[in-house]
Amino acid sequence: MHHYVLNYAKSAVLAGLLAVAVAGTANAQKRYDPGATDTEIKIGNIMPYSGPASAYATIGKTEAAYFNKINSEGGINGRKINFISYDDGYSPPKTVEQARKLVEDDEVLLIFNPLGTPGNTAIHKYMNAKKVPQLFVSTGAAKWNDPKNFPWTMGWQPSYQVEARIYAKYILQNYPGKTIGVLYQNDDFGKDYVTGLHEGFGDQASKLIVVESSYETSSPTVDSQVVQIKGANPDIFINIATPKFAAQAIKKVAELDWHPVQFVTNVSASVGGVMKPAGLPAGQGVLSASYLKDPQDSTWKNDPAMNEWRAFMTKWYPEGDQTDASTTFGYGVARGLEQVLRQCGDNLTRENVMKQAANLNFELGVYLPGTKIKTSPTDFAPLEQLQMMRFKGESWELFGPVMSGEKSS
Repeated sequence: MHHYVLNYAKSAVLAGLLAVAVAGTANAQKRYDPGATDTEIKIGNIMPYSGPASAYATIGKTEAAYFNKINSEGGINGRKINFISYDDGYSPPKTVEQARKLVEDDEVLLIFNPLGTPGNTAIHKYMNAKKVPQLFVSTGAAKWNDPKNFPWTMGWQPSYQVEARIYAKYILQNYPGKTIGVLYQNDDFGKDYVTGLHEGFGDQASKLIVVESSYETSSPTVDSQVVQIKGANPDIFINIATPKFAAQAIKKVAELDWHPVQFVTNVSASVGGVMKPAGLPAGQGVLSASYLKDPQDSTWKNDPAMNEWRAFMTKWYPEGDQTDASTTFGYGVARGLEQVLRQCGDNLTRENVMKQAANLNFELGVYLPGTKIKTSPTDFAPLEQLQMMRFKGESWELFGPVMSGEKSS
C-alpha cells in the first residue's frame, strides 16, 4: 500500500509540472508538416518481413504494438500514432520503392527505424533531398552520423565501427599476437565492421588478420566460407553476419570440430533468433557485446524496467518471442521516438523533429546501466557504449566494464 501512495504522489507532482508546461506552450502556434494534424502523427517504417533478414521482422511488430499501447493511453500530446510499416524483403530497390510510397503517397511526417544498411544506403540521398527525417535507422553504419552532409538522417544503435574497435581492443588486451579469421557479409554492413577491426588493430592488422572471407546475402549458406577460414587455421574467428548466416556459421564451426575463440556481432546475438537455431552446445563461450539488457539474463529477472517490458509484451504483443532481444530493441527505439515527439510538442514540422532528435539526453531502463542516449547538433550517434558478454548455458553473461568505442583522436 505504502508503495502505491509514493508512486501516486510522484505522478501527481509530475501531472502538476506537466500542467504548468502545457499552460506555457498553449499560446504557442501549432505548426504542422505533411503527416501531422491535431489528431494524428503518421510515421512510416520499412522492415524485412520476408527475405534473408526476416528474423528482424519482430522489431517492426514490436514497434507497432508499442504505438498501439501509446494510442490506447491517448497518444502523444493528444495525437494518435498512425504507424505504416512496409516490407522490403531486405532488397535495396524495394526499399527505395517503399520509401517513395511512404513519402509521396502516404505523406508520412518521417520514416522511423527502417532496417538494414543496404536499404538505408539506397534511400539516404532521396530522404535528404526530400528533407524528410530518416530517423533512428536500424543499422550501425558509421555514415548515419554525418549531420553536416546528411542533416535528415540519424542512427540509433552503437555503430559497427565502434563495436569492432571494442572487439579489437579486447583481443589486443586478452589475446595478444593471436591470429584472426573474419567472415563478413559483402555489403556496407559487413565492410563497416572490417574497417573498424582494421582501425582497432592499427598497424598490427595485416599481421593478425590472416583471412577475410565474404558471402552474398543471396547465397543459401556460408559453409564453404567457414571451411575456407578454418583452412587458414586462425586462433580467433570473427563472425560478421546477419542472424540466419551467423547461426549457420556457429553451427558449421561446431560440425568441423574446430575450436577457435569466437565473436558474433551484437546484431546477431539474439538467443531466440541465432543461438538456439545454431544449437546451444555450439554457442558455448562465444563472445559478443551489448547495450541492451538481455531478456534471458537472470540478472534482470526482477528489474523494474524489464518487468515493465515483459508486461507490455504480454499484453500488447503476446505472440512475440520474449527470448528474442530484437523485441527489446524495438521497444527501446520506439520509446526513443516517443521521447522525440513529446519534445516536439505542437511544433510537428520535419525540421523540429530533427532539432529535437539532436537534443536528447536520457536513459532507457531496458538498456545497460551506464549507457546513455545522448545527441547534439554535431553528434548524431545516440549510443556509443557497449559491454562485453559471453554465451553460457542458455544466455549471455555480461562481464568487464561498459566500454566506449569512440575513435581516439
